[in-house]
Amino acid sequence: MVKDCQSVWNNCLHSIKEGVGEQSYNTWFSPIDPIKLENNVLTIQVPSQFFYEWLEEHYVHILRKVIHQELGPEGRLEYSVIVDKGNEKYKPFTINLPNNNKSNKPKEQPREEPLNPFVLNGVDLSQQNSQLNPNYTFDTFIEGDCNRLARSAGYAVAKKPGITSFNPLMIYGGVGLGKTHLVQAIGNEIKDTLNGKFVLYVSSEKFTNQFIDALRNNKIQDFSNYYLHIDALIIDDVQFLGGKERTQEIFFHIFNHLHQNGKQIIMTSDRPPRDLKGLEDRLLSRFKWGLTADLQQPDLETRIAIIQNKMESDGIHIPEDVIEYLAYSVDTNIRELEGVLISLIAHASLNRKEIDLELAKQTLKNIVHDIESEVGIDFIQKTIAEHFAVKIDDLKAKTRKKEIVIARQVSMFFCKEHTNHSLKSIGYHFGGRDHSTVIHAVQSVNDMMQVDKRFREEMEELKKRFKMKKV
Repeated sequence: MVKDCQSVWNNCLHSIKEGVGEQSYNTWFSPIDPIKLENNVLTIQVPSQFFYEWLEEHYVHILRKVIHQELGPEGRLEYSVIVDKGNEKYKPFTINLPNNNKSNKPKEQPREEPLNPFVLNGVDLSQQNSQLNPNYTFDTFIEGDCNRLARSAGYAVAKKPGITSFNPLMIYGGVGLGKTHLVQAIGNEIKDTLNGKFVLYVSSEKFTNQFIDALRNNKIQDFSNYYLHIDALIIDDVQFLGGKERTQEIFFHIFNHLHQNGKQIIMTSDRPPRDLKGLEDRLLSRFKWGLTADLQQPDLETRIAIIQNKMESDGIHIPEDVIEYLAYSVDTNIRELEGVLISLIAHASLNRKEIDLELAKQTLKNIVHDIESEVGIDFIQKTIAEHFAVKIDDLKAKTRKKEIVIARQVSMFFCKEHTNHSLKSIGYHFGGRDHSTVIHAVQSVNDMMQVDKRFREEMEELKKRFKMKKV
């Protein structure tokens, strides 16, 4: 049977998907298109030079393995890298690069470094205030599955700003997930390790206000000159440039100049470039030239590591059970988690109390939304324990007595219904049970409501109590 490039690549993808995580698969393999199969050489098209370099460095072994599986020992892989996407008049310009052939890999162009830091109008730019927070470093940025790609790319940029294919580097994610920390860590690393580099961190709002002031005072040229001589420009929250046409125009020219001269551009946004509104297409297309990496909500292990790191740096000891409770209870973002820690330390200091589980619970009641005056896990456990005439400790114990098992399952059911806690977090609050136990409990309660009229009526009464609590 004659093989074609699409079927061969589809088979390769099937094997690759089993060997890499879903996020890595979607990021590095979904965008690839097979374009040719000749003489046991499969040619795949990747969207940028960066893709080629990253695949060769991190996935060359798995690629070689799947190619050999599909095409035999003589099978080889070749990349077609898009250099210029072209337009209606000109065809796209691509270059072909063999797999794992270092001699064919494009070499970094040597860069001339000035003997002295650049001086503009008598001002040494390297000595200017970069607006960076020195506390934001890679050492204090906790790595986890939620941010590993972004952190790795950021560190590579910090070591070789403007030289890697991560230019521009766009970091996006929701509020409080560490975008500002990461990009400022990049800036601090550049300043600390590469003498004479002029790094500037600026919010898009401040950039806009500076531009407006320059317009008002007829100093557009001075404004442009200042930004055109930056070695690494970090601009935060670019989504706020939306709708500001004149600001976008000046930023477009600054972006082009810096990029063409091998300077590093780093940006943050609350959403990926494709979802940004009110920005010109020419800007959005440039945002996609380098790497776009997202920051996600931290998982449990990352949250625990963040708490431990924060407490160690502050020289404060917190019991393990308190750390686990906080990590399970605050699963929204890093900023809220740090806010809880600060409040907990303040409560302990002002009230001269030891930090324990009870103090942590009291602190969270004033901060976390679903623990406040509304229905939280503690309230549900207390209500169900009273209703079934059992102890709260029994709900968390290992006992398998029928009346306690039912009470425990009902508690878990209402925790899933009325709180924002994950299944894993709910299980933790019931004696460290796993998420599958919670799923089973919810299903069991639903099944009992289907067949037992009395139990169904009982559940309806409990639902009314929780609804009244929310009013």
